[in-house]
Amino acid sequence: MLVDQTTGDDAGVFLLDEHTALVQTVDFFTPVVDDPFLFGRIAAANALSDVYAMGGRPLTALSIAAFPERDFPLEWARAIVDGGAAALAEAGCALLGGHSVRDPEIKFGYAVTGLVDPARMLTNAGARPGDVIVLTKPLGTGVIATAIKAGAAPAEAAAAAAVSMARLNREAGAAALAVGARAATDITGFGLAGHLSRLARESVVSLVLDAAALPLLPHALELAARHQPGGLKANRRHYGPALALAGLDAAREPLLFDPQTSGGLAIACAPERVPELLEALPGAAAIGRAERAGTHPLIVR
Repeated sequence: MLVDQTTGDDAGVFLLDEHTALVQTVDFFTPVVDDPFLFGRIAAANALSDVYAMGGRPLTALSIAAFPERDFPLEWARAIVDGGAAALAEAGCALLGGHSVRDPEIKFGYAVTGLVDPARMLTNAGARPGDVIVLTKPLGTGVIATAIKAGAAPAEAAAAAAVSMARLNREAGAAALAVGARAATDITGFGLAGHLSRLARESVVSLVLDAAALPLLPHALELAARHQPGGLKANRRHYGPALALAGLDAAREPLLFDPQTSGGLAIACAPERVPELLEALPGAAAIGRAERAGTHPLIVR
């Protein structure tokens, strides 16, 4: 039985029995950092994220690789694969195999299968008025990656983005379940605005965000003015009409649409459990709340 309510745009859930469901997800992309081992690790963390966002446990993975035939040292390919394998091992996820092709542009990622308890599964349709929205990782990986490609990213920004992207969302998913969270979504390619707009629509609520409370990577604010990726501009065109911006600082506006790689989870949590959730996840921040559905799914102040 296929279950409709999912949290990620690349994931689906198949019910095996009343106690067990399969989560299937796939993701791959071009390099966002220069270090090949780190790129592999980030690709794995990103692919695993949908499983954690549902409160699930990754079980197996298949790699997806596209490597150039020319001017691409074998040791780079080995480092990418080793970086991904290291992240999978940390997640307790078995690598069963994969498929590779020749391509002028490097691409890498995984198809991941996980398990989740249907009775405890986090979905993007479970938020209720009064819930507090907690974001578990800072924003800004898209603008920083774009600045890296232009040779304009400060070392502090590049290092902080790499650490954030390489970190698994395992603890965030476990903490969400521990506090009885009602809904969650991972923040990836559609940016904060895209993923939270969908959560609001599926949950039939409006989400009111405090722009000043959004956690940001170092230098993300200044880089957002000059190094906006194409995905940010596409997200703004697509999701901008869903937003009501009330007195938002113009400098922060791009980061609402910034496409994230291996971003954090946005968790809808009952207000009385928020202190417990924040204590369990250093660096997480309460960024807003859910209200009864209004004219806009997302309101940013």
